[in-house]
Amino acid sequence: MLRMLGLLITVCAAIATAIVTWPQFFHLERTFPFAQGVASRGLLAVVFVCVAILALLLSFAKSIRGFAASLAIIGIIGAGANGAILAVRGFGTQALPEKTATSLRVMAWNTAGEATPADTIAETAVAMDADIVSLPETAESVGERVAVAMRDLGRPMWVLHVSFNQTDYEGPQAWETTILISPQLGDYSVIQSSEDGTSNTGSLPSAVAMPVDGDGPTIVAVHAVAPRPAQMSGWEKDLQWIADQCADGNVILAGDFNATIDHMASLGTGDGQMGQCTDAAAITGNGAVGTWPTGIPALAGVPIDHVMTSKSWTATGSVVLRSLDDSGSDHRPLIVQLEPTG
Repeated sequence: MLRMLGLLITVCAAIATAIVTWPQFFHLERTFPFAQGVASRGLLAVVFVCVAILALLLSFAKSIRGFAASLAIIGIIGAGANGAILAVRGFGTQALPEKTATSLRVMAWNTAGEATPADTIAETAVAMDADIVSLPETAESVGERVAVAMRDLGRPMWVLHVSFNQTDYEGPQAWETTILISPQLGDYSVIQSSEDGTSNTGSLPSAVAMPVDGDGPTIVAVHAVAPRPAQMSGWEKDLQWIADQCADGNVILAGDFNATIDHMASLGTGDGQMGQCTDAAAITGNGAVGTWPTGIPALAGVPIDHVMTSKSWTATGSVVLRSLDDSGSDHRPLIVQLEPTG
């Protein structure tokens, strides 16, 4: 009887390991609680290592040696699989390549409202030579102060902004999203459907900015709702809306997706991960680096902030800034360097 119970537990443990390691195979990557479990592969790998060590220690007891050895093997496989996935996506690079005459740099940073000083945002954007800055949870007034500070530092920017659902949220300015765009890219404006919410992420505002003269990329500053149990349906709809923004054309998505690339399975078309867009950080060696929360090591965190591009752009470098973990925000800035394809 005990042997049968041990076998049943082992089989269940193996199935659970497979599901939490690759939930997209079972079409569970956006289903509670598997969506939450797969979000931090670094922590998953650590949990599996702990399981393996504990099981190996238990294997010294002769009466449960076979059962413990089986659990140890499952733990080792789980840790190895998650570690391998993290390694493929990249444990982090520390610098961007030299900027060329055709390079475009995009910075995405959820600033947690006014928790992050405008001067800090401006100095970071200027230091990184950013051409586009996507700032979820950043009020228009803060964006204007950032733009003034950047202008004083020799880097003028246009300020665009979307705001809605203020009465539904407390705390940082989650109901606001601001984009800064270099005048060198030309004139941009936010489309009407973003401003009035007729086509947008459902709870938190994203902003679709298009070039006034028809040239240049469409820039989407993204802010999807978090996948809390009560918000799972809205989260899925937000991710689908984001994918729809990259159905074709010259598109750059940047911001707080509240999703890792695991959650994006089935949302891509062709070689894309979100519509036709692909994740620049994963391509350039930073796909495993957590951008949230800043209170834990980056490799144990969750990479939910992204810059994603259509085939019009090729990612040549990226960096997740870990030196600003005490700046006020619970997110780390992500900066990506892009080159026009072809």
